[in-house]
Amino acid sequence: MKYIDEYRNGELAQSYLEAIKKIVTQPWTIMEICGGQTHSIVKYGLEELLPKNVTLIHGPGCPVCVTPLEMIDKAVSIASMSDVVFTSFGDMLRVPGSKKDLLTLKAEGSDIRIVYSPLDAVALAEKTPDKKVVFFAVGFETTAPANAMAILQASKKGLKNFSVLCSHVLVPPAVELLLSSPHNRINGLLAAGHVCTVMGYEEYIPISKKYHLPIVVTGFEPVDILQGIYMTLRQLEEKRFVVENQYSRSVKREGNLTAQKIMIDVFEITDRKWRGIGVIPQSGYKISDKYEKFDAEKIFTLEDIAVEESPLCIAGLVLQGLKKPQDCSAFGTECTPEHPLGAPMVSSEGACAAYYHFHPL
Repeated sequence: MKYIDEYRNGELAQSYLEAIKKIVTQPWTIMEICGGQTHSIVKYGLEELLPKNVTLIHGPGCPVCVTPLEMIDKAVSIASMSDVVFTSFGDMLRVPGSKKDLLTLKAEGSDIRIVYSPLDAVALAEKTPDKKVVFFAVGFETTAPANAMAILQASKKGLKNFSVLCSHVLVPPAVELLLSSPHNRINGLLAAGHVCTVMGYEEYIPISKKYHLPIVVTGFEPVDILQGIYMTLRQLEEKRFVVENQYSRSVKREGNLTAQKIMIDVFEITDRKWRGIGVIPQSGYKISDKYEKFDAEKIFTLEDIAVEESPLCIAGLVLQGLKKPQDCSAFGTECTPEHPLGAPMVSSEGACAAYYHFHPL
């Protein structure tokens, strides 16, 4: 299949591995930001194929994983109400809250439905005017345009029974936090291609200059990732620090301007708490005052929730690239996909789930 098989070509992948071996003269550490990239790296064993002096560490680019525990508890609280139909993408249902997850609540009888698009939730609200339909909007800039469009459609249709529980987060502020940390050991970054498809990569240019590191916008297939690693290492060896675009078949420098316009209309930038990391200033979206009648946090009276993560779970350190999943004492024992302690063991983009399925102890 075009654009898939050609980026899984074994001979082409091997040629990039050979090129990498030829140019590397010293140890380098590269972080891939996106959980989708992490899964490809682990699934295809790319890290084991690289020279020993090239280290890959996994970043916080799993939207399910960084959704704070308090927000899961808010979702559970809303979904438990008898007049609510709570809708969500499937990977959010098993993310553990402080007491239970949405899937358990569904098994107990709450009306919780998996949808494949936020527009499905809008259509459901039209069909069930006697119910309050809530959509759980999580994710990075990638999913924000569709969620914004759902709010615009609900507004256009005059729906009074549709709302969104918004927990969107933004990549660049998290990158800044990691790079400014005293524990930072990152020499180069692979930026997430799908986020940059929406936002472009101009936001990364000042970050690259400020921290003197190469940033390469990279896709998700094995050849994409190996080419992105090669481009990053070539810059490091040549002492260049710029933003390059490996994923040019999808990403433009300016991004998708139409999508950005919709997001600007519906959302405002706000401080946002990241699970296992803490509050990062100006790192998320909230629903703007213009569309506050669709803001589930304002519609439903929810008490402030303060909860603690399991002391066994090191998800925050994994998300910051400071630890690998196998470094956790609970990995594969107390924490499994069937009985997760933290979100990275649940999500299809979580590093812990990737290691459990493709790189077990």
